[in-house]
Amino acid sequence: MSDAIKKYPFKDGLNHEFEILDLSSILSVKNELMTVPHRAQFYHILWIEKGKGTHYVDFKPVDLEDNMIIFVPNNCVNLFDKKGAYQGKVIIFTDSFFSKNNHDMLFLHSSILFSDWYDIVTIKLNSNPSELHLCIDFMEKEFKRSADAAQYYILHNMLYVFLLQAEREMRKQGFKEQKPSFHLDCVVLFKDLLEQNFKKDRSVKNYAAALNISDKQLHKATTTLLDKTPKQIIDERVILEAKRLLVHSHQSIKEITFALGYDEPTNFVKYFRKHTDLTPSEFRQKQLDH
Repeated sequence: MSDAIKKYPFKDGLNHEFEILDLSSILSVKNELMTVPHRAQFYHILWIEKGKGTHYVDFKPVDLEDNMIIFVPNNCVNLFDKKGAYQGKVIIFTDSFFSKNNHDMLFLHSSILFSDWYDIVTIKLNSNPSELHLCIDFMEKEFKRSADAAQYYILHNMLYVFLLQAEREMRKQGFKEQKPSFHLDCVVLFKDLLEQNFKKDRSVKNYAAALNISDKQLHKATTTLLDKTPKQIIDERVILEAKRLLVHSHQSIKEITFALGYDEPTNFVKYFRKHTDLTPSEFRQKQLDH
């Protein structure tokens, strides 16, 4: 393990912060890096043409199947299965590649494909070539061309179309979205505030006050939409960050305690064990032994 959190930025030297790569080839070259938990600072779209095993995204298992597409949000913890089989393509891109204006940014950050509202999104394709297959083929051909002034715009627009087609396919397969409502507005704003402040503020009362609503209104909103209390959502976010730090850093439990806003390691250890049934040290060792 390294002395700092293992974050992998997009590599330098490319014309655009966008790539389409062969999964089998990249796993053979970077197997040691990809089969340990790592946090990549870009989006992944894994197209599994043929696959078996279990892929992990932020410690959540995804069982691999043939003709599956997996959408991995930016900055998630990824773990490729050492004993798994990954045949297909991976599309990787950054926020800056996709978000050339505010409209693009809003679309990407609110897309059902990469939203933390839902579980990790997967799409099961039939064996026949679909619009999604065609989009990937066209993007790969354009990516392999010699770069010119038009290439960025073509790749960007193709990716945009691919994401829209993927959302359409999800809805065809029965995916249910949250409908606009007062509760939805409350939860969206609550989660935005939480992302900014969870390391220093874990008080439901404070978040409700910041939103100019009562504790009861916030509780009603989160339980109605997510079947979780505000406290559960706060705890889940803190535990996720704790897991990321335990896996990615060589920081001591004491250092992680302070990084997450706790005053005493014993309080953090009790909190972590309450929510995971493991101490932080046991969780870290379990991941190393994975």
